[in-house]
Amino acid sequence: MLSIDPNDISTVKLQEYLQSAIAPRPIAFASTLDALGKPNLSPFSFFNVFSANPPILIFSPARRVRDNTTKHTLENAKATQEVVINVVNFDIVHQMSLASSEYPEGVNEFLKAGFTMLPSEKVKPFRVGESPIQFECKVKEIVELGTEGGAGNLIICEVVKLHIKKEYLLEDGTINQFKLDLVARAGGSLYSRAREGFFEIPKPVTTLGIGVDAIPSEIRNSPILTGNDLGMLANLEMIPSEADVDKFAKEHLEYVGINTVKKHTFAKALLEKNEVSSAWKVLLIQ
Repeated sequence: MLSIDPNDISTVKLQEYLQSAIAPRPIAFASTLDALGKPNLSPFSFFNVFSANPPILIFSPARRVRDNTTKHTLENAKATQEVVINVVNFDIVHQMSLASSEYPEGVNEFLKAGFTMLPSEKVKPFRVGESPIQFECKVKEIVELGTEGGAGNLIICEVVKLHIKKEYLLEDGTINQFKLDLVARAGGSLYSRAREGFFEIPKPVTTLGIGVDAIPSEIRNSPILTGNDLGMLANLEMIPSEADVDKFAKEHLEYVGINTVKKHTFAKALLEKNEVSSAWKVLLIQ
C-alpha cells in the first residue's frame, strides 16, 4: 500500500489524489452577482447538503494552486451575500464545462455558455433556466480554511427558495432520480452519470441486521463470497429457520447434495439478483 504524508508531496499532487479518491462529487453550479450587479456563473464540485432544518448547502471555491488567487464567485459571495446553486444534469454538462473557463472579470458566463438568465424571486443572482432544480440562497457564513494555494473557502448557504421543474417529479411529488440524470465530478477530466450507476440497498433502519459476526464461520470464511456478499446476508433480521430451509430444499432439489463450492457459487448468483433469503437457504441446505 502507498502511504503518504500530505506534507511530503506537492499541493498539486495531493489535490490529484483527493479529487480522484473522493468521487464522484455533486456539482454546485453557482450563480452570483458582483458588487456592480454583473452576473457570474461557475461550477464547483466541493459541494453537498448539510442540513434540512435549516436547509443548508455548502460549497467551496478553493484558492488557485498555481498562483494563490481567488475565484470571482468567492469575491461576489462576500460582497453580496447571495448565490443561486443550480444542479447539473447530463443535458447541460458540456455547457457547464464551458462556463468553468476562466474568463476575465465582468464576462457573463451565461452568455458564453448559452444559458438562459432566469430571474430569481428572493435573491438577486439569476437562475440557470436550463437547470432542472435551482436553489436560491442567502450566504450565512464564509469560512476560510487557509491562506495558501489550494485552501478552501466554505460558503455556507441557507436555501430560501427552491425551484423544481415539474417534468422531473413523480406522481407522488418526489423527484424522479432516473429522469433527473444528474452528473458528478471525479478526478482529472472525468465525470460520472448518476442514472447509469444507480442500484438499491435496503436501509437497515426499521430492522436490525444480524451482523457478519452472527454468520456461521463456514459461510463467513468462504473463498467464494465477498465482503459485500456477507454484508447482504448480515442485513437480514434473522437467519431462515430449519423448517423454511427444508421446505425450500424440497422445492429446489438442484441445490441438494452439492458440495460447498457449488453451494456458495449458487448463493453468490442469487445475491447478485438480490434474492437474499433464497441465498441463505441454499447455504444452509444440508
